[in-house]
Amino acid sequence: MLSRRNVRVKVMQVLYTQSRDETLDRESTIREYWKKIEESFNLLLFSLYVLIEVTRTAMEDLDKRKSKHLPTELDKKFTPKLWTNSMIQALATNKLLNRKFEKLEFAGIVDKDHFRNIYYEFLKEEPYQQFILNETSHDENLEMLLELFRFCRKSELFNEIIEDHFANWEDDKSIIIGTIKKVLKEVPNDRPDYINEHYPARDTTEEYGEFLLKRTLDEDNLLLGHIEPILQNWDAERVAVLDMIMLKMALCEFMYCPTIPTKVTLNEYVELAKTYSTSKSKEFINGILDRLLQELISKGKVVKEGRGLIDE
Repeated sequence: MLSRRNVRVKVMQVLYTQSRDETLDRESTIREYWKKIEESFNLLLFSLYVLIEVTRTAMEDLDKRKSKHLPTELDKKFTPKLWTNSMIQALATNKLLNRKFEKLEFAGIVDKDHFRNIYYEFLKEEPYQQFILNETSHDENLEMLLELFRFCRKSELFNEIIEDHFANWEDDKSIIIGTIKKVLKEVPNDRPDYINEHYPARDTTEEYGEFLLKRTLDEDNLLLGHIEPILQNWDAERVAVLDMIMLKMALCEFMYCPTIPTKVTLNEYVELAKTYSTSKSKEFINGILDRLLQELISKGKVVKEGRGLIDE
């Protein structure tokens, strides 16, 4: 579920927290990292929960339409297929998924009126009204569910709810969107524990992420020793904390992650600097990493293999 980019962000964030909080020792920092990984999976679960609960309101909508004395054409043709379709039903009736929702106490996070508000705002949308009036295929039902999730992401109410409870929303948004689509495409199926297949993969979170975190923590002095001579007129203590963390992480990838191409590492940390640090950090990180890389290569400290070959 998580990409290396997502994991880099989480490693960077916990290293920053550790640099600001003297009470965080090595083991506590590692535990904080794994909490962030768990939060990403919980965010996926919460997004599914919202989708289920918003679509459930279609049944309430049906009851209201049935009770009208002068029903419109839309009232007469209305079906709650946003709720009754096979994909949502597979999610709503999955016992494992519901146990996870209960354990995380999602029902206590959001007032059900919020789901109703989102649904009735969505009801005003022309695509949903056309969806109600016409016969639709499985693929069209899927597209409408994805359209609903797009609508949710534009909803001020949805964003208030999710930002109040998930600080990682902006960091993980794109990966959550992609995973929601994958989950909907694979249901219904005969695998009751299919949702666990979307838990962040071990090779990304442990073999890469935890390794990168531990190595950056353990090799701090050695990494600083490589960086300081390259800074030239810069005092290491004047370098922004976040920039120094990114330099150290990138150095670890150069030296200790043989399958990651150096060009990929350099580009990824330049992008992280552009998103998370100061306006001048992008150029600073790019320049320092380029010089560090050339220095390390000249000393034979960069050994890459397979797809991680230096000249890729």
